[in-house]
Amino acid sequence: MPDTLSPLFPAMLPNRHGMLAVDALHTIYWEECGNPDGIPVLFLHGGPGAGLSPQHRRFFDPQRYRVILFDQRGAGKSTPLGEWRNNTTQLLIDDIEQLRAHFGIEQWLVFGGSWGSTLALAYGEAHPEACLGFVLRGIFLCTQAEIDWFIEGVRWFYPDLYEEFAALIPEDERGDLLAAYVKRILSSDPEVYWPAARAWSRFEGRRVYLMPQPEESPNDALDLGVGRLESHYMANLGFLEEDQLIRQLHRIAHLPAVIVQGRYDAICPPLSAYRLHQAWPGSQLEMIPDAGHGALERGIASALVNATQRFQPGRGFV
Repeated sequence: MPDTLSPLFPAMLPNRHGMLAVDALHTIYWEECGNPDGIPVLFLHGGPGAGLSPQHRRFFDPQRYRVILFDQRGAGKSTPLGEWRNNTTQLLIDDIEQLRAHFGIEQWLVFGGSWGSTLALAYGEAHPEACLGFVLRGIFLCTQAEIDWFIEGVRWFYPDLYEEFAALIPEDERGDLLAAYVKRILSSDPEVYWPAARAWSRFEGRRVYLMPQPEESPNDALDLGVGRLESHYMANLGFLEEDQLIRQLHRIAHLPAVIVQGRYDAICPPLSAYRLHQAWPGSQLEMIPDAGHGALERGIASALVNATQRFQPGRGFV
């Protein structure tokens, strides 16, 4: 069981890891942890572009689960870092299927938070036959309203953070901050894209947790991956049709799901989790009353671990 100081399981190292070339441009990093004969589970990180952390392995009992994790295109240890070309939701779905074939897995539990919940839903709706069920956290349906909230609506709660974010952009371009940032972040000039990528990453990172956290050391890989890929995906509405994930939910509505949501999530507000739950008969919604967006906030982490502990193939979350 998880250690007494944390709801998470103790740290573990991968049994094996490697790189998989998914096209002529992109090579993705993967790792396999836990019990090779256990329940297969796919972990999908957030962002897009945030990449993996060793903490992500700790949501799963290493005796029960065969855990597959990977850095999505342009993220973490995948190469090229921050590459936005040949990078769409549909291509990420194809990458997941390549990984499933690579590991010889017929079906797996799909676990994803934030953008990882978006990708989990899009993948499941494209390949329902490959899914045993879903554990989803901090729901992002990638609608225009959610993207508008991420950029503009949050000023109601973080006016100082918004002012800092907007200050990088000349006044005559502030009517469309997303377009202004995309133009800079996707520039080929490091003197242009680095300040914009770092500002974007700070704009998101400082509102992840309900309670303020100590300032972290600069992380160029995270800043570039998150800045470039989040802005790229948001500018293209996640390469999805408006409200596609709700409209096509019938494709996976027969599968079990647990939805974990922080009540005070300032990145992915609770309405999206509530809409998903309302549209998904039989899904379980756990609204955590003292949490924001962070997967490692104690209430959220406890609910996620509890969900993985309760999952039984063929029976759902018992």
